[in-house]
Amino acid sequence: MSADTQELRTQLDQLQESLSVRQSTTHFAHTGVATLAALMFAGAAGKLFYDSLRTPLMAWGVTLLSLGLLGYALRRYVVGRRVLADELTRFKTLLELRSQLRLDDPAALLPR
Repeated sequence: MSADTQELRTQLDQLQESLSVRQSTTHFAHTGVATLAALMFAGAAGKLFYDSLRTPLMAWGVTLLSLGLLGYALRRYVVGRRVLADELTRFKTLLELRSQLRLDDPAALLPR
């Protein structure tokens, strides 16, 4: 193998290792769980406000908790989108490296 091919293989191995763990899915999972929890707490706060004759202090606390969870979910979503864009860029680079090394070329697999 030439030095150029060896360098491309090293880059390919590094990209494969960095893409083996998808961080964006973790961020999106946190977004989903936090959003569902925020909606449940918002429903509970709404029920407390609806059923109470006086303004309940507990409902305000639950409302703040719900808003905090929504803020957390939004933050995780934005970070997840940013990480996903980076992962897609690295994946495109990985595909280009594979084509340069002719790893996906079926003609290269045929006996000569």
